[in-house]
Amino acid sequence: MDIANSSSTPQGATVTRSRRTIPLTTKTSACILCECNCGIKIDLDGRRFATIRGDKEHPGSQGYTCEKAMRLDYYQNDAARLTSPLKRTPEGEYVPIGWDQALDEIAAKLAEIKERHGPGKLLAYASGQGDHMGLAGVASVMGYMESPFASTALAQEKAGEVWVDTQMYGTHTKGNFEHAQVLFFLGKNPWQTHSFPKARPVLREAARDPERTLIVVDPRLSESAEIADIHLRVKPGRDAWLLAAMVGVLVQEDLVDHDFLAKHTTGSERVLKAFRDTPVAEFAEISGVPEELVRRTARVIAAAESASFYEDLGVQQSAHSTLVSYLDKMLWILTGNFARKGCQQLHSFMIPLGVPSNGKWWRRKKNSAPLPYPVPMWAYRAVKVATGATKPFGKLADRAVSAALASPRFAPRFERAAKAALDLGIGLVPKGLRLIPKLPDGSSPVTGARIISGQIPCNSLTEEILTDHPDRFRALFVVSGNPAHSLAESARWRAAMRALELSVVVDVAFTETAQLADYVLPASSQFEKAEATFFNFEFPQNVFHLRKPVLDPLQGTLTEAEIFARLSQRFGILDEPALERLRRAWKNGPNSYLAALAAAVAAKPSRVAMLTTIVHETIGQDMDESLRPAAIMWFACIAAMFMNGKSLARAGFTGKGLEPATKLYEKLLSTETGVVFTQDDWGDSWNYVTTPGKKIRMVIEPLLQEVATLQDPQRRSWTSAEFPLVLIAGHRRSYTANTIIRDPVWRRRGGDGALQISKVDAAALGLSDGDPALLTTKGGSVVVTVEVGDIMLPGNVALPNGMGTTHPGVLREGAAGVGPNELTSIEDRDPIAGTPWHKHVPARLEALSAAG
Repeated sequence: MDIANSSSTPQGATVTRSRRTIPLTTKTSACILCECNCGIKIDLDGRRFATIRGDKEHPGSQGYTCEKAMRLDYYQNDAARLTSPLKRTPEGEYVPIGWDQALDEIAAKLAEIKERHGPGKLLAYASGQGDHMGLAGVASVMGYMESPFASTALAQEKAGEVWVDTQMYGTHTKGNFEHAQVLFFLGKNPWQTHSFPKARPVLREAARDPERTLIVVDPRLSESAEIADIHLRVKPGRDAWLLAAMVGVLVQEDLVDHDFLAKHTTGSERVLKAFRDTPVAEFAEISGVPEELVRRTARVIAAAESASFYEDLGVQQSAHSTLVSYLDKMLWILTGNFARKGCQQLHSFMIPLGVPSNGKWWRRKKNSAPLPYPVPMWAYRAVKVATGATKPFGKLADRAVSAALASPRFAPRFERAAKAALDLGIGLVPKGLRLIPKLPDGSSPVTGARIISGQIPCNSLTEEILTDHPDRFRALFVVSGNPAHSLAESARWRAAMRALELSVVVDVAFTETAQLADYVLPASSQFEKAEATFFNFEFPQNVFHLRKPVLDPLQGTLTEAEIFARLSQRFGILDEPALERLRRAWKNGPNSYLAALAAAVAAKPSRVAMLTTIVHETIGQDMDESLRPAAIMWFACIAAMFMNGKSLARAGFTGKGLEPATKLYEKLLSTETGVVFTQDDWGDSWNYVTTPGKKIRMVIEPLLQEVATLQDPQRRSWTSAEFPLVLIAGHRRSYTANTIIRDPVWRRRGGDGALQISKVDAAALGLSDGDPALLTTKGGSVVVTVEVGDIMLPGNVALPNGMGTTHPGVLREGAAGVGPNELTSIEDRDPIAGTPWHKHVPARLEALSAAG
């Protein structure tokens, strides 16, 4: 069930437990289990979360939250919380050590690796679902190690879609499902995975309305598929053929919006030509969906007044994933379902997740300084403001700053300061300092994997370590992530961690990755410090929630920001007099601070690598320690102002110079719930298009070429006689969530994470519901319990996500359920984005008696 506006104990009331009356304290926060981050109210019984309910004042979720948020006490008060730094001994045991010893030894080992092997030998991995601000601190370590290489969970989930987005229009798109006449979900079960506000009420309303159409593309009969008007039950891995057939119908039946294409796109004629001869009937048959249903669905989309689309991991971690993203976007572009109520929208960001590949976010002026790197527009403009330009957006100011940067005869000290300020905006440094090595064509150092949004594909990471290549990674920092459990081929990850010269994990729990690290540093929980998520994707109102600490940090833990600040101070780059000058400048106002910061870096350019530490130790100095991670939000607010200035103004953040950013920063700090930081109208989506002429580029050459290969029979299946089934290695069920909740007791059912299988396959294998069976892939074999039913198509089996984590209560008997990545392989991945095929793993299943 879902909980919406549920009843609760009011603030100041009491609860009775064991015949004792205990006063409750109510705090405002947000759920951290999915990208929606719904606002919640928490009634505290000491440090326990006594009750949790939706926050009616939150402008995004408006009191709604699903039932999983009710279990957050199992995260916050897990008995297995870490409370001391741990060091791995040569014998493989872990012993508690003090913070000073841990940080001294880590800093010394980093210096040794840098001295012996040179720059670029550190890999940073992070994956915090709602734990984003703490990740900024690792940038100081990356800067010191002169290594820009990083990866996150997004690199194994959304990289293909991000790459298509940046090629076509430069940024991210999101559907307006609440008002859409047609809701189209591809490889997604929003009943369980949400991803937009009030997902379940929106789905129920759409399913009940005869004027609206809910379309679900999924091999499984999921909860969303059960209530859908149209369920396209595609065969596993055949989504590309289904979508190509639908695009073919739109083109061949002339159901496209020609006016929209002529006005707002480039390359549409080439795309129309490519699909005029698409064999719709043949592709429909390959996909497993009847041709008439394919045609009917395409016609429904074309005839709708509005349509919104969402693709998710069901296709993004399967065969042809990047191509599928491209074809999915063709459906709404060809029908003109963009920048209108109920349609696809581009939106503002507080901080862009990743680096757009083109457009106005970056700037290199024709006659400006010969800088060796691109400059974010917001940083360029911030320099103008900080140096006194009265019209930071005007041509005269452009020329003044350009002249200052370009001419060594014009105020050389200002030149250095301005360069430094620009560097501070993007974390890079002037040519010659060589703090950041040049990346060859945006590729990884060993395998040459394509780097998308600044991230190395997750399936390539172990290949960047387990090699004798001189540029292999020698050190690894993992912050709020668990790659040894969540990334492909867990056994290979275990080998890679043992091959490193230094591995450090910063986390709240002794995760599977922590159990392999050289040092484990205990972090304060997400409810013990200022935190936020940058998954702010809504339109026309976009909401940002700076979560305040609900509890004091658990004794022995530190915030990530404090951990990295203390570590960075050991690098010998910062000094107390410089920090004190910046603290005084901050008291004189934002402009004074930014100018002083630029001057400090100009005097000692290596300080540019320490930006996050500098901010923490200066702007954050007057804050409580648990709130100090929020200091970096001042820079985030500056970025938001220069990227979305008019939208911020419509949301009430106005003024000259840095005033809008400062007002936003103060509002975020003073408000307990979410804040609307941008306000747009439906047509304003065009303001966020960053491609030339604000036109959607429809031609992506590699993907058009891949469309042509769909008629090749050899590209239709990856199963074999040895592995005849397709395994979905991890999908969301009602009793699973992100593995930050590790205690299996939180699950009221489904503790063993059964393998779902069709009745047809079960009968053929002689299996009954609840039987044990042996599941085998090329990655390994595990014993599973089978759950027989109508959910799965024949030939398709599924394991849930979130299982297989160790916990003191089950450690001696093995992890609860199966860790899906004990079965996956790094070899199975998308050729363009490198995303893994977790949802398309060739497998076989045998009754235990047959397996011997």
